[in-house]
Amino acid sequence: MSAGRQAISRAALCACLATLVMLAQSAHAAPDAVRGEQVYARCLGCHALASDRVGPRHCGLIGRRAASVAGFDYSSAMNHSGLVWDEKTLSRFLAKPMSAVPGTTMTYDGVPVAADRADLIAYLKSVNTKAACQPESHKP
Repeated sequence: MSAGRQAISRAALCACLATLVMLAQSAHAAPDAVRGEQVYARCLGCHALASDRVGPRHCGLIGRRAASVAGFDYSSAMNHSGLVWDEKTLSRFLAKPMSAVPGTTMTYDGVPVAADRADLIAYLKSVNTKAACQPESHKP
């Protein structure tokens, strides 16, 4: 191979590597709470932020012990899970709820895309400062 072709090949390889690095960086972009709210729409069939429905409320979820919303009837599996909801436990649970907590009554298949889970968790972290999660005395 001539020196000129080797230089072009090296330049093409460098360009490909630079593109791969940029793609990898964009794949690890910071979670987006606004997009997470869109992902949360999948949850609304069973959950609400400030009230219990088929599933328990989500206000105050981050840092809360699993199965700890007073008056909500949790499965035995969730009652005995020992989980505390943080980014790691939520991501694992939301990926495949029935695998993470065998016997849970949450029969939703899960959120398989890691970026969607990260965005959803960012949204759940952000809602505690929103009006929907504030006590009545603090709402405008």
